[in-house]
Order: sequence, then C-alpha cells, then structure tokens
Amino acid sequence: MSSYTQLTQEERYQIYILKKAGYCPSEIARMLKRDKSTISRELRRNTGQKGYRPQQAHQQALARRQSKTCYYFLDAHWAEVERLLRQDWSPEQIALRLEAEQDFRISHEWIYHYIYHDQGQGGDLYQHLRCQKPRRKRYGKNDRRGCIPNQVSIDARPAIVEAKRRLGDWEGDTIIGKRHRGAIVSLVERKSRYTQLSLSKDKTAQQVRDHIIRSLKPIRKKVHTMTFDNGREFADHETIASQLNAKVYFAHPYSSWERGLVENTNGLARQYFPKDCDFTRLTKKDIEFAKQRLNHRPRKSLDGKTPYEVFYNKKTVLTVALAT
Repeated sequence: MSSYTQLTQEERYQIYILKKAGYCPSEIARMLKRDKSTISRELRRNTGQKGYRPQQAHQQALARRQSKTCYYFLDAHWAEVERLLRQDWSPEQIALRLEAEQDFRISHEWIYHYIYHDQGQGGDLYQHLRCQKPRRKRYGKNDRRGCIPNQVSIDARPAIVEAKRRLGDWEGDTIIGKRHRGAIVSLVERKSRYTQLSLSKDKTAQQVRDHIIRSLKPIRKKVHTMTFDNGREFADHETIASQLNAKVYFAHPYSSWERGLVENTNGLARQYFPKDCDFTRLTKKDIEFAKQRLNHRPRKSLDGKTPYEVFYNKKTVLTVALAT
C-alpha cells in the first residue's frame, strides 16, 4: 500500500461536489481512491457554519500545519517573497520555485506565518491569498441536462486521457457573471494545467462554440480530446470536433467530479472574477491578465513548473536572484 499523502485542493473540490450530490463519505472515498477515515476526518475538521467549502477547508488545513516557531531570513529573501505574493502566487508555489531557481529553501508554512503576522500589523499581503468562495453548480430537474444530440459518453474516452500522460486532452466549462450576464469560456489542458480563457457576451451554443474554436485553433496540434458537462452551451460539439479535428466527450449528468480539473481552475479564476463581478464591464485585457497569472506561476502538481513551461516545453526564470 502506498504511503499516505495529504489531500490536495483539487481533491477537496471533488469532495465538495460529491457531498453536494448526496454521496456518503464511504462512497466519496471509493471514488477518490482514499481511505474512508481520511474523508470523514476531512469533513469533520474542515466543515464550518456554512458547510464544507473547499477553498476555506484547504486554507484551514494549511494553517494547522503552520509552524509555531519564528524563523528569520534576510530582508532580501522576504522582499522576493512579497514580490511573488503580489503576483498572486501561493506560498507553496513560491517555496517550490525559489528552491528550484535559487537553491533557497523556505517552507510554505513560514510564508503563511509571515503573511498572518503582516495582517496583524495592518498589512495587505493576505488579500493575495486565494480564499474566494467556491464555484457552485446549479442542480435542477433531470430533464435540464443530457439532451444534447449525438453526444459521446465519457465512458468511451480513452484510458490515456485519465492517466494524464500526454498533452492535448482538455476540459471545458463556462464561468457566469453577476445576474447571469456575460460568461467566460474556460479551457484547461489536463497534463500541463495550461488554461485558455475568453470573454463571451453570453453562453449560447454559438458563442461558446466560436470561443472554443478561436482559443484552440492556433494550437490544434495539441488538441486530441475535449470533455464537457451536459450544459446546452456545448450543443454544437460536432462543429467543435470537426474544426479542431478532436474527439469530444461528455461527463455524466450531475457528475462534476469527472471534470475536477476545470472546476478547480474556475475556482482559481474566481480570484480575479468573483461572484459579484459584472462581466459586461470586463475587457479582453482583464481576461488576458488573469490567464497570464494562471499560466505563469508554478504548481506543486507539476513539481514546481508552470503550466506554460510544461505545455510549451520551455524553461523560464521567474524569481529574482537573492543576496546571500
């Protein structure tokens, strides 16, 4: 049996979705290939007055692991940490990249300690932590979904897609603006986490189709499959498949955990486009800014590399050399 590893933020999103869909801890554990005690403990320790919320749960778990010992580094070290925090990097991303590029080791827990100390002194570093409310799916009558003609079930999707061993397998979704005005079409590549965002005036099938094709056509050599939910905005999937020369698959109705990566990515994007954001006021520049932030910061799941580096197989330098 493999050694225990702590729950990731993506797994916490899947727990949230499965719990909301009515699954018990034992069933959730089986789907995530986790011990049932791990899921039960997660729900018991990280459920608040408003229920279980994945981003808040992740922050609570990190805070509990935070060291109580005060560690000191040179001012230059903390200046670089602050610079990266203000680019919306997480403490884990900062720690990974500084070690990789500068051979400088600092625990992400120490960075959290520094942030909370700064907050107690009236600072604003905490505002750059990703602690927005999670994206919540609407659950309605069964006849609202699964009515798309000629859709191919995720059950027929090749096993290599699930394994994330190649580039070119994408998940797609839409993020809806305040009062359901405007939408952002979000696409994320499964292996690299590389993200494409585009602003749409609405979520009609025609608009969503055009945005998906426009986003992926320049890189269509790295588009093999796409996986959507059963929203009617993806009704023109056959045109998408034809234009991109790709296979399109659909998750089971009300089974958002089957597209957990794009759900998690939408949660990250909500840092820049919160629930009360009026999408009609957004510009292409706003979307491009968020996209660059998401693609050019390191991920623990990528061993400290950025989605851009993995997707394009390029090495970039993101930190500033530290004085010793």
